[in-house]
Amino acid sequence: MQTQSNSGKTIGVLALQGDVAEHLAAIGACGLRALAVRYEEDLDAVDGLIIPGGESTTIARLTEAQAKYLLARIKTRAEGGMPVYGTCMGSIMLASTIEASPLLPLSLMDITIGRNAYGPQKASFEADIEIPVLGPEPFRAVFIRAPMIKSCGEKVETLASFDGSVVMARQGNFLVTTFHPEITSDLRVHKLFADMVTGGPEKEVEQRTKQPERRLARLSA
Repeated sequence: MQTQSNSGKTIGVLALQGDVAEHLAAIGACGLRALAVRYEEDLDAVDGLIIPGGESTTIARLTEAQAKYLLARIKTRAEGGMPVYGTCMGSIMLASTIEASPLLPLSLMDITIGRNAYGPQKASFEADIEIPVLGPEPFRAVFIRAPMIKSCGEKVETLASFDGSVVMARQGNFLVTTFHPEITSDLRVHKLFADMVTGGPEKEVEQRTKQPERRLARLSA
């Protein structure tokens, strides 16, 4: 799947599992071309990449099999300056250290992260959080078997916290959220990442960056 762009830039979504369609739609709504990334050669067509949420043990098996070359190519592009954004399980992939996990991280951000930190699926929840870089209006964050960022290196910028833990952070060309903005109608996080890809100015994200209100998608990673 590919959408049209008003900016000439393309953001890919790693399409191994997770909320791929939701991320593609959000990118398109931000005015950028969106591309599902399944193969190494797909990465040659993108200027930035989103790694969506999903089941980390499944990704661990993929890492050991058909996806290992794709993930190696992602790491090479990322270390060369390509912006990468990880949501939920995707944030685990970007970490340098993962607690109690078989997953081999890409080690792109100086963060330590723990899996399923808030408990089982029934403990998934929503909360209004303050994200100053997005403006004064709270962001309705959806946490689904969310990981927890346990520590951050000195080069990591904390963008948002909830209940004493970091839930959104940035380091250079890398961005992570432990929540799922793609299943809400609020485009501000995707717009922030789009600005990282296009080099657009960071400013308060206006109301026009919100999609028409729609029902939240299923609460599953």
